[in-house]
Amino acid sequence: MVRIVLKGLKETEEFGERLGNILQGGDVLSLTGDLGAGKTTLTKSIGKGLGVNDYITSPTFALINEYKGRVWVYHFDVYRLEGPEDLFDLGYEDYFYSNGVSIIEWGDKIMDILPSNTIEINIEKGEKLDERIVTISGQDNRYSQIVKELNIN
Repeated sequence: MVRIVLKGLKETEEFGERLGNILQGGDVLSLTGDLGAGKTTLTKSIGKGLGVNDYITSPTFALINEYKGRVWVYHFDVYRLEGPEDLFDLGYEDYFYSNGVSIIEWGDKIMDILPSNTIEINIEKGEKLDERIVTISGQDNRYSQIVKELNIN
């Protein structure tokens, strides 16, 4: 697990874009944190790093938005779901196990169905108004590779 303190919106956007540049098809990110912590803001900058030119919005009511970048980006917001079973009709496996990048806001609500290679990113508000504390964790080689490429310990 690694912990990063981002001092302001600009650092958050730069971090997200760097992460997006590293991601590749098949990567799955679970974003967690309180309301207003910056999950959608981070997703927008990750999308930019993945070459998405469209405006990324939170899919709170749509559940999923799809964007074309260097790979497909599947942006989920599962905040309003009761549990993982609400995703069964959506065919979530087609997204999570595809050649695209899946980004799931509130991923902790569906941990039971997330792939084992999921990279978990928790965002917390810091002591200062625009400061964010980001914790990244994962279990496999892909997680280790991403952390190494981000050049964080």
